[in-house]
Amino acid sequence: MRHRIPLCASFVLGGLMVAAAVGDPAPVKPTPTHQNYTETLAAPDGSKVSFDMVAIQGGEFLMGSPADEPDRKPDEGPQVKVKLKPFWMAKTEVSWDEFDLYFRLNNPALQEGGDKEPKKEVKPDSADAVSKPTMPYVDETYGHEREKHPAICMTQHAAMKYCEWMSKKTGKTYRLPTEAEWEYACRAGTTSPYGIPKDANLGDYAWYKENSKDETHPRGTTNAGAQKKPNAWGLYDMQGNVMEWCLDHYVADAYSRYAMNLKDGFALSPVFKPTANKWWHVARGGHFKSEAKDLRVAARVRSDKTWMRQDPQEPQSIWWLTTFDIIGFRIVRPVEDDELKGITSKVVKENDQTFTPAK
Repeated sequence: MRHRIPLCASFVLGGLMVAAAVGDPAPVKPTPTHQNYTETLAAPDGSKVSFDMVAIQGGEFLMGSPADEPDRKPDEGPQVKVKLKPFWMAKTEVSWDEFDLYFRLNNPALQEGGDKEPKKEVKPDSADAVSKPTMPYVDETYGHEREKHPAICMTQHAAMKYCEWMSKKTGKTYRLPTEAEWEYACRAGTTSPYGIPKDANLGDYAWYKENSKDETHPRGTTNAGAQKKPNAWGLYDMQGNVMEWCLDHYVADAYSRYAMNLKDGFALSPVFKPTANKWWHVARGGHFKSEAKDLRVAARVRSDKTWMRQDPQEPQSIWWLTTFDIIGFRIVRPVEDDELKGITSKVVKENDQTFTPAK
């Protein structure tokens, strides 16, 4: 039985008392100046793989959490006013159906046979010149369902390479969302810790520790996209299911730094661009094993080398994490070209640095 937790009172979760904040009145979605659309790609067997992109109108919001928010961490503040340009964001997390077109199709790095080889040879195009993942050390699904479920366990480098491939495949500019874009889209006009309407149940919007278990997966599992309610702007699974990679290099005092470079009181499309370091990137949103408190909109997670501790290879993979089945990603597309157009991963296999402070 799946439990619903009302966010209008405190509740006990795994022996821990968690203060659940009251949600917002139903927010009004700003009318976008651009339109939703569906991207469709050809699969190896001649079928089509499609995903929806949601139009997100540019605007202003207060990024981070207030000092009195329960379970707040120091890196979530101080709050800073941010202004963003319009963009599209994928309605759901990137699924295996989508990722496999990049990972499996025409991939010379897959040296083994079996079901990882494409069923039908497809003539390569310019997108196939983009580097592709090597064979994972273990089953990349970790026993979770594949069809329509979020692709998991890839590094931030792999997620960025997928975006590079997708951009060349479609002729559009796709990339990972910046932290600011991700939080803006997740908040969807709300200001409460969980970004959901007043008196709403978190379990109606998110897969997390309390409702993701089944008979086969007693510790929880991923779920197919768009099974829960969308947020106010029509985005599914922004919280829970799997954590989502952001573009940003993690900086603990990012918001203080943004506040030192304001224009008319706002940080304009702020981002700390990723470096050649394999680690210290930002993930957002919580996952199917998360406590409710870790699904707060402002919660930030920093990647580090412990995410690869069970990979015995030397050097370790730059493509796949190991026994870290709780992370995936979704993509965005800016309406207008910006300074991030053409950004690609700088990570290479020989570089195993853990951190270089962002400038």
